[in-house]
Amino acid sequence: MPLVRISLRKGKPAGHIQAIRDAVYLSLRETFNVPENDRFVLVHEHDDTGFDYDPTYPGIARTDDVVFIQATVSNTRTVEQKQALYRRLADRLAENPGLRREDVFINLIEVAKENWSFGNGIAQYV
Repeated sequence: MPLVRISLRKGKPAGHIQAIRDAVYLSLRETFNVPENDRFVLVHEHDDTGFDYDPTYPGIARTDDVVFIQATVSNTRTVEQKQALYRRLADRLAENPGLRREDVFINLIEVAKENWSFGNGIAQYV
């Protein structure tokens, strides 16, 4: 059910991007109990003109390796599950592809279950 958008600077090798996609999927499965094969991930690579961020807000030192991860999810998770996701994802990305924890920016967009259609013009969760 999550729809994930990952934004980063252009120029990273395919293995780096694959590691990020895998880490997001595995972390969502582990912390949000996402079903197997529920994997919908879009990667957006940006050049300098389409990538702008503050390198220190709010007191976190970011580099140009910063990765923005935005997941649209059903509004059924607890605060504890969200915190577990943030920790687990930062840990996984530090392991592979070696991102600094400071360079992992995560944002969740929560929607009601009736706001999903996976195809065929049907709201599968209604």
